[in-house]
Amino acid sequence: MKHRLVILGAGYAGAAVAGRLARRLHADEVDVTLVNAEPDFVERVRLHQVASGQELRHRPLRDMLAGTGVTLRVARVTAVDVDIKTIALTGADGADELGYDTLVYALGSSLDDHGVPGVAEHAHEVASRPGALRLRERLGQLAPGGRVVVVGGGLTGIEAASEIAESHEDLEVAIAVRGGLGDWLSPAGQRHLRSAFGRLGITVHEHTDVEQVGATGVLTGDDGALPADVTVWTAGFAVHPIAAATGLEVSARGQIVVDGTMRSVSHPDVYAVGDAALADGPLGTPLRMSCASGVPMAWQAADSIAARLTGGKLPSTPLGYVHQCISLGRRDAVIQLVTADDRAKPAAPGGRLAAGYKELICKGAVYMAAHPLPYPVRRRRVVRSSAPAGVRVKSAEVPATKG
Repeated sequence: MKHRLVILGAGYAGAAVAGRLARRLHADEVDVTLVNAEPDFVERVRLHQVASGQELRHRPLRDMLAGTGVTLRVARVTAVDVDIKTIALTGADGADELGYDTLVYALGSSLDDHGVPGVAEHAHEVASRPGALRLRERLGQLAPGGRVVVVGGGLTGIEAASEIAESHEDLEVAIAVRGGLGDWLSPAGQRHLRSAFGRLGITVHEHTDVEQVGATGVLTGDDGALPADVTVWTAGFAVHPIAAATGLEVSARGQIVVDGTMRSVSHPDVYAVGDAALADGPLGTPLRMSCASGVPMAWQAADSIAARLTGGKLPSTPLGYVHQCISLGRRDAVIQLVTADDRAKPAAPGGRLAAGYKELICKGAVYMAAHPLPYPVRRRRVVRSSAPAGVRVKSAEVPATKG
């Protein structure tokens, strides 16, 4: 019997894990299966562009996985049983069950409404492709002077507000921010951001808590109201509740707690990467939900799994950051340089060159997901234990590295 490796989710992290494992292990000894609800790879970091009316390149997963030996299952995960090692699926042919020996959980995240009334009924989102498409349709229906309020001042909110304002110059775009606009950026980064918002005509409501979303606007914590024909909710992400229901150890936010090799601290046959995982950065601070975290986490998980199956050396590369790339429409961006633990450095170049650099980063993220090994490697053989062939795989008991 082959060792069954199953990856749930084909976002940036999941796709990178699948391809990297397939290139590190022999296909006659392992079966690598990638499960995803959609047949296409979704560039999540570009969904604000989709919402604003732009068309992105179609990227079928089967084409991306061609030649890797990875089996694609287009189905929705409905449950995971980590005790008997099975996954419940629902696909075009109905309900099914898939077994595994090693599981990688990479189902990502979705919109977090923080319990605010009216978000589900009245707000739009750019956390998913269907949501971005619905927002694009609604924006196209607005008459000149239509009002758009973006709730949330993180990277997603800033990019969504900028893209909508640039692509729909006849609309009135505003953003509601709980703190100060871009207050985590350096002074140089904040100046460039405010200048760009001024150029785009975006109204900024700082230190504004939104307590309810309605059909005609939002209510704020000071008993005020911001009128809106369209409300776009970008106030953070939440992990799918399947993770918490598995019996795996999870954080208060529902993220699967992992060690430095991306292995679950409660179930050694399960790994987690991307937004669904809680992993420590170089100074012990949690890695943030982002593509910048997900792809390196995927590499770490894949290399750790391969090492344990083949008796190789576990990876010891610490995970950290270099910059935050924030697009401000198609012709502007700000590149905030950061420390390894994601604190802003003084330098934050912006402008057209920064926009070009951000575009390269987005293209690079897709390339790394589709080509998870930038260098050739030699496939290693699985190390078998003394148990009957194929039943178990020897685990190299090496202390987990701090990630």
